[in-house]
Amino acid sequence: MAKSDKRTFVEEFAVRYGANLRRFLRPRVRNPADIPDIIQEVYLRLLRVANPETIRAPEAYIFTIAHHVAQQHSIESAVSARSVELTSILAELRIATEADPALEASAQQCLEDLDRAFRQLGPKVQASFLLHRRDGMSVEKIGEHLGISSAMVKKYIVKALVHFRKQLTSGE
Repeated sequence: MAKSDKRTFVEEFAVRYGANLRRFLRPRVRNPADIPDIIQEVYLRLLRVANPETIRAPEAYIFTIAHHVAQQHSIESAVSARSVELTSILAELRIATEADPALEASAQQCLEDLDRAFRQLGPKVQASFLLHRRDGMSVEKIGEHLGISSAMVKKYIVKALVHFRKQLTSGE
């Protein structure tokens, strides 16, 4: 099939399924601004199909591609999401609290509570939490680094977060 035939083929897909594709992707993509990029990737993948005439169920095919692209996008977004930089937050907190002594005392108490809660955690829970939140390591890399499974790393991170929440809410 010639390049112009493939383009015509993809243009027909875009006209026929474009609106339905957008509706399909809306609940599957967190940021609606990413939908046009995902749709573009779907069409690019259609252009790469060697023999488009062999596609028996075009609608099912395009929505399967869209589903896979949306999943990939979701995974890439989660991986590339930057972890919170605790030192910058603490610096901003110090600047904000310098003007209000009561707020400064409250913030200091909160930090002490978090530090105490952190010290109550086991060493692998502490390491998993710090490597993920402070260093921005992926769950898989942390697992490799600590010699544990990715599932266990996730459990440790959740355990730490639940523990922090309990400690902070019990102090209120």
